[in-house]
Amino acid sequence: MFKRIACNLLNRKTTKELLERAKTGSLKKSLNAFDLFIIGIGAVVGTGILTIIGTAIQGGPESIGAGPAIVFSMILAAIACVFSALCYSEVASIIPVSGSVYTYTYATLGEFASWIVGWVLMLNYVIGNITVGSSWCGYLTQLLKGFSAHLPSFIVNFPIWLRSDFRSIYAMCDKYGLDAHDKMPFIFGTIPFAINLPVVILTLVSTLILIKGIKESTRFATIMVCLNLLMIISFIVVGSFYIAPENWTPFAPNGLNGILMGAFIIFFAYIGFDAVSTAAEETKNPQKDLPVAILGTLSFCTILYILVALVLTGICPIGEINTQAPIAAALHTINKDYMAGFISVAAVCALASVFLICHLASTRILYAMSRDKFLPRVLRAIHRKYRTPHIMTWCVGLVIIVCSLFMDLNISAELCNYGTFTAFIAICVAVIVLRKTEPELNRPFKVPFVPLFPILGILCCLGLMIYSFKHLSSSVLMFFAWVIIGIAIYAGFSYKNLRK
Repeated sequence: MFKRIACNLLNRKTTKELLERAKTGSLKKSLNAFDLFIIGIGAVVGTGILTIIGTAIQGGPESIGAGPAIVFSMILAAIACVFSALCYSEVASIIPVSGSVYTYTYATLGEFASWIVGWVLMLNYVIGNITVGSSWCGYLTQLLKGFSAHLPSFIVNFPIWLRSDFRSIYAMCDKYGLDAHDKMPFIFGTIPFAINLPVVILTLVSTLILIKGIKESTRFATIMVCLNLLMIISFIVVGSFYIAPENWTPFAPNGLNGILMGAFIIFFAYIGFDAVSTAAEETKNPQKDLPVAILGTLSFCTILYILVALVLTGICPIGEINTQAPIAAALHTINKDYMAGFISVAAVCALASVFLICHLASTRILYAMSRDKFLPRVLRAIHRKYRTPHIMTWCVGLVIIVCSLFMDLNISAELCNYGTFTAFIAICVAVIVLRKTEPELNRPFKVPFVPLFPILGILCCLGLMIYSFKHLSSSVLMFFAWVIIGIAIYAGFSYKNLRK
């Protein structure tokens, strides 16, 4: 009996099976290399630059900051990413199937490992979108305050319990010595109630756009990404004239520890090329376009990140960097209020595109998992008119809304990082395994120096992941709890359903 269970856990889908399934799939093939590049840029150039960079520089509730040495953190994160990006490019060109690294794990490590990887990937996109939504709400609030002379007070200064989670409200009250009962209502006098209404609205709009069609979604994302890039380039150009070199001293206030934690935190921004691979099955020429989009996204965004970090730390002392809206706040310090207003407008648009793309990626991964019988069959239903997984899209939207009630920006970002590291490690292992088990496969793109590069990718990601364990507590516990819940779902439903 135990031998049979062990064999079932290691059941693999061959690459031939996966490719045949993709050919007979119901998803519409409408994306080209530019569309994929936009998806990648949209997922990377957003929260990382607009919000998380502030926490990586200054530090968070349970982490220390890198200071101006954040540029070294970014280089370290990029080095860790490049090995995984190369591995993504090879496997995605071989198996251009919806589901990203979840699907690749199924073809290499087997049934159980693929379920765990797919389940953890939900931290990247579903839970990670809470961070994106919270940031978006913060910039929207700032933007509304700029129209205080023209808009009613109840819109400009709407209650905090309608734009935040109850944990964040409690933290704010503890910090400033306020009474939580004055800041939010309590059901039956004991249960706190808070809902991020702007995030709820954003989620509903995102859901409706994604149901309409992926091509329409990328068109919307293209407009948002172009506006975002214009905003970031403007900040780099304008801010470079106000750099004060003394702000770079001390350059690394927390030494190597700060640089390493900065690298861990900024990793949140590098899920973009995984988002590219989730749309593989809807790409016209995946063997050629996927590697170009994945490596192009990583290269372009790393350069942009470093330039923004140098300007931001050059014009604003470390202690004055705003962790919620760092770029807009920095422009206020150099009296560029008109630019700060432009940043807020662009940030609202940019973060909306990140939210949309992460929502898209999560539905495609869960669609693939449902198609493999890990999840109920009803979830993989395709809309008759738009040819999109509409039920799954609605389910993901509802989960985001519910989780946003009790999770804050920092914890959701840290959980997202653990999902990212797990995915990157799995894809590196997949390359090594496929080179051994199916060496005859046609590889339009090949990772050089195998197994050295994949092993370096595994060591970099695993090292940063383990290092963070000694600094973070809440997110570490939630991560392991998430994994345990995933194992329970597999044992209670997926394993039996796969045997039917």
